[in-house]
Amino acid sequence: MIDKAGLQVADNLADFIETQALPGTGIDPAAFWRGAADIFARFAPRNAQLLATRDDLQARIDAWHQARAGQPIDAGEYQAFLRDIGYLVPEPAPFEVTSANVDPEIATTAGPQLVVPVLNARFLLNAANARWGSLYDALYGTDAIPGAPTGNGYDPARGAQVIAWAKAFLDRAAPLASGSWAELTSEPTLADPSQLVARNGDNLLLRHNGLHIELVIDRAHPIGSSDSIGLADVILEAALSTIVDLEDSLAAVDADDKVAAYANWLGLMKGDLTASFDKRGRTLTRALEEDRHYTATDGTPFTLPGRSVLMVRNVGHLMTTPAIRLPDGAEAPEGIMDGIVTSLIALHDLRGNGRFSNSRTGSVYIVKPKMHGPDEAAFTNDLFDAIEDLLALDRHTLKVGVMDEERRTSANLAACIHAVRHRVMFINTGFLDRTGDEMHTAMRAGAMLRKGDMKNADWIKSYEARNVAIGLACGLDGKAQIGKGMWAAPDRMADMLEQKVGHVQTGANTAWVPSPTAAVLHATHYHGVDAFARRQDVAPANAASLDALLSIPLANGRNWSAQEIRDELDNNAQGILGYVVRWIDQGVGCSKVPDIHDIGLMEDRATLRISSQHMANWLLHGVTTAQEIDAAFERMAAKVDAQNAGDLLYQPMAGNPDSLAYQAARALVFEGLEQPNGYTEPLLHAWRLKAKARALESV
Repeated sequence: MIDKAGLQVADNLADFIETQALPGTGIDPAAFWRGAADIFARFAPRNAQLLATRDDLQARIDAWHQARAGQPIDAGEYQAFLRDIGYLVPEPAPFEVTSANVDPEIATTAGPQLVVPVLNARFLLNAANARWGSLYDALYGTDAIPGAPTGNGYDPARGAQVIAWAKAFLDRAAPLASGSWAELTSEPTLADPSQLVARNGDNLLLRHNGLHIELVIDRAHPIGSSDSIGLADVILEAALSTIVDLEDSLAAVDADDKVAAYANWLGLMKGDLTASFDKRGRTLTRALEEDRHYTATDGTPFTLPGRSVLMVRNVGHLMTTPAIRLPDGAEAPEGIMDGIVTSLIALHDLRGNGRFSNSRTGSVYIVKPKMHGPDEAAFTNDLFDAIEDLLALDRHTLKVGVMDEERRTSANLAACIHAVRHRVMFINTGFLDRTGDEMHTAMRAGAMLRKGDMKNADWIKSYEARNVAIGLACGLDGKAQIGKGMWAAPDRMADMLEQKVGHVQTGANTAWVPSPTAAVLHATHYHGVDAFARRQDVAPANAASLDALLSIPLANGRNWSAQEIRDELDNNAQGILGYVVRWIDQGVGCSKVPDIHDIGLMEDRATLRISSQHMANWLLHGVTTAQEIDAAFERMAAKVDAQNAGDLLYQPMAGNPDSLAYQAARALVFEGLEQPNGYTEPLLHAWRLKAKARALESV
């Protein structure tokens, strides 16, 4: 560690900031560290007080439920209690946000959004480049249409299916003046000629619902040569924005991890990030895509960005980091460090230091997760003010995305938005974390529904509707994104095409998808439904009542069979082990993890929070026993071992008392009641640090 203005900073972090992040920003290193030290001095105590408030509210809620054990919950009495303790705050007077200089990809266009772990450079580049993608490729290699390719080479029958689907899509998104795209034999005449906005050689660029479609016309191409108009591919504008994630999707527990994360964010902001990898014996190198150049219909040059607009998700208020220690020796709040360093790095984009421009309006987009209520949102707003002053930025250059994923935030959403009303650029429902917080907040109210039944609980329907209605009432339309959550099954694209259109129908102008391929397919939903037009049908009444939102998903005396209880325990235990073993042993924070039915699901800490809290709840209320939970873990350890048999880095858990991953998984359940707000990070970080120390000892 090295002293920097009274802060003790890890050597590699200090070196990164002074030799990589600061040069080109015009900020003197000594002035930077003095300013950073001042921010920590001002905000670390306030951060700690907010966390103490969380604990105090939880203790009061626990006591309230314990005093009424076995009694029905009266909604009026319950809400009066929550207001009395400050959990619910008064609604602000009607207002509209004043966010300015928000890029159109966020404020005025509707399309898919990716979330990608910052530590994986290849995935980062894939996501950033997912602004454009081939519809033909997305259809050909997935289950989006029935069947699958046969043989080792190109399958003409599968290709014919793909082309038929794509041309039917064009009939809907860009109808012809007469006939269909499948029958077309010459240059198309569109029913609405204004949809043709530009050309690139023979290629045609169309626009529909704010999104672009590029028709690749190439009669020399193997596909185009057999097509009646030479159509070789249909390229869709897909992931308009991407969240570069320092939070739920990665395992970053020390200075080494944080420096690697910050270095990748810097590579994106400078535009020089690359990733090399082996593919069938060849070394390939990936980099950021160039912009796309066309000639508009009036003959003038026409350029579109080649990449998603990038946001960065900082960590929340809970965790501290050993990468910086405060003058009293305590670890620094990690969220404050993230805010300072990621904003500093984004200066390179604002100063035009890189190959490309991320924000063309001069904003920095920071998504802030896991805030509990308006006081914590106000803390973030004040912190961003201070960071702007440190970096000599105009006020509200730093925009904030509010993850509406905690119960106290969703119940006070208008007040939370009001606290950041001058810089908010995003609100997003987070069903998974919201479910975990639902269970932990009401942990002592009684046994919860089975996990699979949560999606049909009254609170979730109210939550999804209120998020859009409140966002619109606060004036987010045209100024910020209103988003929806993740499609978690990356191999089930047919199901996604059938179901995820529901997110667009709510009036949300973005929703999360798990891959660039999924982004292309989800983009077709925004052509099928005009998200902004749907907002006219969103009733303000959807935001009126808290009764449904605060209804607790209790089982209310359901008498499950022994087999039903065993099945639920196995499902939870398998999900916990399958995720935790990669987190602890390999430092993988998000990946496609086979579920108990061997279906690959994208798992992160939010899904882990649900499973661990659910088992802790059933144990607390006597639905199950500690012995039954341990038996489930033992059974599922063997299953997870078998599911990972092909992974050379995998360390088996079954029958292995030394497995740190197995011990961590058990701790998440048996210590689940004591975890702050049911979060998994404290235990995961502690066990991951033990695993890293063990690995060093064995070298």
